[in-house]
Amino acid sequence: MHVALDVAVNPLTLHEAEEPWIDVTVPIRHGMVHWPGNPEIVVTQTEHLQRGDEATVSCVSLGVHTGTHVDAPVHFIVDGAGVDTIRLDRLIGLARVLDLGDVDRIRRSDIETRGIRAGDRVLFKTRNSRYWGEKDFRRDYTCLAPEAAVWLAGQGVRTIGIDYLSVGAMESGADTHRPLLAAGVCIIEGLDLSRVGPGLYDLICLPLRLEGLDGAPARAILRKSHLTDPSRKAEGKST
Repeated sequence: MHVALDVAVNPLTLHEAEEPWIDVTVPIRHGMVHWPGNPEIVVTQTEHLQRGDEATVSCVSLGVHTGTHVDAPVHFIVDGAGVDTIRLDRLIGLARVLDLGDVDRIRRSDIETRGIRAGDRVLFKTRNSRYWGEKDFRRDYTCLAPEAAVWLAGQGVRTIGIDYLSVGAMESGADTHRPLLAAGVCIIEGLDLSRVGPGLYDLICLPLRLEGLDGAPARAILRKSHLTDPSRKAEGKST
């Protein structure tokens, strides 16, 4: 006798063992590390079941450049576009993860031989991904040198991402951001790539639709792509 089981099946998990999605989003939590001078992250429960309330209701106070987030042109360009206008093809599609190892600054010489081309989405994995468990802000994080940003903008890349709170250095952040944003390059910051190796991935990164604002927190996930491109150079670490 056949008995039908009343079990809800999530279609996203049917092939999880074969094609797992990797969450590369930094969890937002009370008191987490944030950019110096930006708003602190505060999480409170305005109502709670344990206090006898009908429901648990939370309040989150944070800056738009908290954790994993997307920068908008208006972040560094006067009268620039807001985060709600960023084209979705910048945030969804094939992406390349490049492992830059332990370099302290990503320079043009580190990336110009990696086969980066117009339309690429490039995510830079660095030593930064090891820092997300730390409580204090790391001022010596790996970032993108301004001349590398200018080169990437000139290549016509679609998107770049990095695994700390800014793609630019503390002392020259504007010089790194402006050439990218002015060229229409989408910037994803605050990724956690510690569980991701170099190679090609399917990317989904969706920032909150905050009208006209300079950035927005985002959820970002990667899945190893089955596509191969023989014209690409090796995706291994730099030497």
